[in-house]
Amino acid sequence: MHGQAENSGPGGYAAARLRLLNEKARSGPPRRSALAGLTDDWLAGLFAAGAPGARGVSLVAVGGYGRAELSPRSDLDLLLLHDGSATGAVSALADRLWYPVWDLGLALDHSVRTPAEARRTAGEDLKVQLGLLDARHIAGDLGLTTALRTTVLADWRNQAPKRLPALRELCEERAARQGELQYLLEPDLKEARGGLRDVTALRAVAASWLADAPREGLAEARSGLLDVRDALHLTTGRATDRLALQEQDQVAAELGLLDADALLRQVYEAARVIAYAGDVTWREVGRVLRSRSVRPRLRAMLGGGKPAPERSPLAEGVVEQDGEVVLARAARPDRDPVLPLRAAAAAAQAGLPLNLHAVRRMAAGARALPSPWPAEARQQLLTLLGSGRPTVDVWEALEAEGLISLLLPDWDRVRCRPQRNAVHLWTVDRHLIETAVRASAFTRRVSRPDLLLIAALLHDIGKGWPGDHSVAGEVIARDVAARIGFDPADVTVVATLVRHHLLLVETATRRDLDDPATVRSVAEAVGSPGTLELLHALTEADALATGPAAWSSWRAALVADLVKRVSAVLAGQTPPDPEEALPTAQHERLALEAVATGAPVLSLRAQTEPAAEPSDDPEPLGVELLIAVPEQAGVLPAVAGVLAMHRLTVRTAELRSLDLPDGVDGSVLLLDWRVAAEYGSLPQAARLRADLVRALDGSPDISARLAERDAAYPRRRGVVAPPPRVTVAPAASRHATVIEVRAQDAPGLLFRIGRALEDAAVRVRSAHVSTLGANAVDAFYVTQEQGVPLPGEEAVAVARKLEEALRA
Repeated sequence: MHGQAENSGPGGYAAARLRLLNEKARSGPPRRSALAGLTDDWLAGLFAAGAPGARGVSLVAVGGYGRAELSPRSDLDLLLLHDGSATGAVSALADRLWYPVWDLGLALDHSVRTPAEARRTAGEDLKVQLGLLDARHIAGDLGLTTALRTTVLADWRNQAPKRLPALRELCEERAARQGELQYLLEPDLKEARGGLRDVTALRAVAASWLADAPREGLAEARSGLLDVRDALHLTTGRATDRLALQEQDQVAAELGLLDADALLRQVYEAARVIAYAGDVTWREVGRVLRSRSVRPRLRAMLGGGKPAPERSPLAEGVVEQDGEVVLARAARPDRDPVLPLRAAAAAAQAGLPLNLHAVRRMAAGARALPSPWPAEARQQLLTLLGSGRPTVDVWEALEAEGLISLLLPDWDRVRCRPQRNAVHLWTVDRHLIETAVRASAFTRRVSRPDLLLIAALLHDIGKGWPGDHSVAGEVIARDVAARIGFDPADVTVVATLVRHHLLLVETATRRDLDDPATVRSVAEAVGSPGTLELLHALTEADALATGPAAWSSWRAALVADLVKRVSAVLAGQTPPDPEEALPTAQHERLALEAVATGAPVLSLRAQTEPAAEPSDDPEPLGVELLIAVPEQAGVLPAVAGVLAMHRLTVRTAELRSLDLPDGVDGSVLLLDWRVAAEYGSLPQAARLRADLVRALDGSPDISARLAERDAAYPRRRGVVAPPPRVTVAPAASRHATVIEVRAQDAPGLLFRIGRALEDAAVRVRSAHVSTLGANAVDAFYVTQEQGVPLPGEEAVAVARKLEEALRA
């Protein structure tokens, strides 16, 4: 063996290993192969020194080492195989092999077994059997190793009908536990669905001879994930498979990639190939096992022979066969450019998968559609998008073979593009499909479902370009919609929906809906009741497809309120001036009690949304907190601080002075807030009032209490939040200046903002708080003491001071 003498000692092997790992010119498969060869030579030397001329014993690499896939910090999976004739000598040999490995700090997974023991253990433990399928001889009795390999493979093939369902269940359990590699921001390269474990499972399926995975691109995908794992081991110096956020830039640099996003896209592309291959393979395994169980009965009934599979027509050139959608025998993909969309629409409508060979046949003969598309092509695309959940798998099948890129070239820029926001569950492309799936449930409530579905598919298409994705997306959507064949008026509606797809939710959660300027600005942007109807549905579909944190009953209620107000303006009505709003009887009662007692008075009342069905319970929207306080300085930070101490999240906050009836001296500040309990339970109103009284008197020290809480607030290790940003929203209101704060959400953030605004000597008229994941976007309507908006320079100065205070 080459280099055996030089590297037989631990020191020689360690030095040679270090030199190899530091060779920048050699990486990827050559380095993994060389590292495995170097390790083989070293272990063979140890084996020869411990058992010179030994018969009936061999050293076998299994698992990843058996496949020669050694990453820099990989475990060594070793089996010392013996025939049972000299157990004492074998035990001594094991010590001579294992201890040098441990002395070098290498992880070792080892076992000592006879062939019968190995075979029995494999029969009991599926993971052991999978490892033995990759058994590779290193040293000793080659015949012993070869016999074991032959026996294990024969057992695997004989037991495959029982073992493969167990393997599939193992893969599904792991996927449920670890998630999908192609969508995770901190993926486990090995355990997540679409990772290296799945490739090993596909190799095992192929070894069973029952089915085989699609081979195109699979080896490259596996090699790509191994390259990333190599770089991860080298940059961290640890045996880890999790690609943590704080290590992604270093790993990208090690691989010569532009940045962490380029790294994640490469990982996602590989994972998508593997996951798709897994779907196709397990579907084929199921088909084969079903046919094996049915065929003997059919043969008995029919007197022998193999029955022809039934084929049921689904659409022109498309039939169902054996639970899949395949092409009809007369189909001609090279002469029928609409066939891929027709087949996909038929498959999604039937809730069936597209057959792999059918998709590849269509891809081989496909050509670009003319511009504009034929009416049938547009209709088939809309049918596909409107089919609900089955659309996802069908779309992925088309995408895996390049058909989506042929139909929609702009798709390539968003394909596998990560979204570095914990609120988002999906990559950009999958999010677009998920939005279409969600929008398909709303097609009965809009007059133009076709425009809703196309806008859902395209609303984030601009994320593949620099700048504001809504602005870039408007241009792309206009081009795509025209190419698909919509008329100019419809193209304009689609472009408007894409340009303003965030308008409703951002306005509803960050602006004062009682301000006429707010409602008028939305009405001007939307332009017509029909577009508003579509935008409302798109807003909800987009939020539901983003993730649980992006939509709630509270947000839905705010958006619905805004849509109602904008509809009235578009119908010619004039929104009422907010100054005309009169206090309610409850407001006056609280105000009079506050003046009489000289202290804060408050009321807590739960708000609920009507149940969807009579049998359902109402869904909570939050809690209305009304506070009347004799007007004084420091009310906003005091209330915000007390609520933060009680773990109450503020959603909206309105503050205004209340005119008291004639004959009553003094003035009262009325606070009408919407809050939610962070952990589900509300404090007692009496306790809140008592704490508020103390806070207004200067005790307890809210800053100190919240600082202690902030220090204990859980944060992801190594992730540094971007600094706060404070801006003045131009022309957002005629009655106040709107200051917008974007910052990392944390206990007491509103308290710190309120204190800074108090220090700036401005009055806060209302606050609108919106939190998505770890990010808070809060809007504050502020005025001078006289109740008028701030002059431009003063507004900028207040924003700058507030930003400095939050960064301190």
